[in-house]
Amino acid sequence: MAFPDYSGGGFVNLIASLAAASGAEPRHPTLRLLPPAEIAAARNIVFWIVDGLGDNYLAARGPDSQLARSRRGAISAVFPSTTATAITSSFTGATPAEHGLTGWFTYFGAAGCVAAPLPFRSRGDNLPLTARGVSHDQLFVEPPLLDQLTRRSIVVSARSIVNSDYNLHHSGTAERRAYDQFAGLLSEVEAAVRSGPDRKFIYAYWSDFDTLSHKHGVASRESADEFARIDRAFAEMKDRLAGTETAIVLTADHGFMDSPPEEMLQLEDAPGLAALLRLPLCGERRVAFCHVQGGRAAEFASRARDWLDGRAQVRASRELLDEGWFGPGRPHPDLAERIGDVTLVMNAHYTIKDWTPGESRHLHIGNHGGATDDELRIPLVVATA
Repeated sequence: MAFPDYSGGGFVNLIASLAAASGAEPRHPTLRLLPPAEIAAARNIVFWIVDGLGDNYLAARGPDSQLARSRRGAISAVFPSTTATAITSSFTGATPAEHGLTGWFTYFGAAGCVAAPLPFRSRGDNLPLTARGVSHDQLFVEPPLLDQLTRRSIVVSARSIVNSDYNLHHSGTAERRAYDQFAGLLSEVEAAVRSGPDRKFIYAYWSDFDTLSHKHGVASRESADEFARIDRAFAEMKDRLAGTETAIVLTADHGFMDSPPEEMLQLEDAPGLAALLRLPLCGERRVAFCHVQGGRAAEFASRARDWLDGRAQVRASRELLDEGWFGPGRPHPDLAERIGDVTLVMNAHYTIKDWTPGESRHLHIGNHGGATDDELRIPLVVATA
């Protein structure tokens, strides 16, 4: 396994550089590949996250692309290498240990259920957590980084998520601009840059590469076509912003890898394992956090090792925390509760999945969340306009 970098070569350090260049006090060391002074003088900073675009993919599929020509190098994603965890770091400057969102599915004791924090819905019945009397301010405790910047802050997101509970909390007082299609993202970013002479920080997010890679696989023609579209959009963004004194910083939240059908494991096929759990699996298909019935963690771990037989590392969750996988800083008060008792870190291209009543049964071809280079290496692309 690769180990995530939080000391100067990772995603959290990139956020620290952006914060320092925008007048805020960074919580962690700044990024060696992007010293804050390099972009602090820019009138506008555009920070664009392309969900799922790994550095290994960029190197293999786009060596002559516009993105590759402006590529500064590779940096490390956070762990788990997944959207809910990384995007929360981008909005707060905090490590996963500090903000406590450890995967697509997280156990929230305050809500009494396993839930997906980004759509803010419980697992299985897919009900809004607000129906359980839980507000986003109860579950998301880290303050928005955008409120700490001395620059005017603008968030550019898809219309379907721009006013979600998650975005409302993490955007803070920043202006929010919605788009419907790729052309809309470019138009809204340009409009934000040209919306006044003041110094601005524009946070833009695009998710379609991730969506297509999950469904069709990152090695698919669909993902390749989407990559080409992103590359053209990056070139167009530079052209449209020419002369605006803008620094464009593009990266991803994680990379991707494809899993063949024979490496997609289902918990229901493991004799007796599911019966030892008190909650559904949390985290990701590549890194699963297991909440085991009281006093039976050792039994669960032993049975899991026998069944998995080298297809995963079976670790005490506390060991991963102590070893620094979730990063430095003061741990979130509920972190131990959220990562459970035992963690299954899948080897090779294996995934692990369980099912709850109400969920549609589907297996992703493309996956992420684990600790391989394909998942953890993300590109740093820097350009000026």
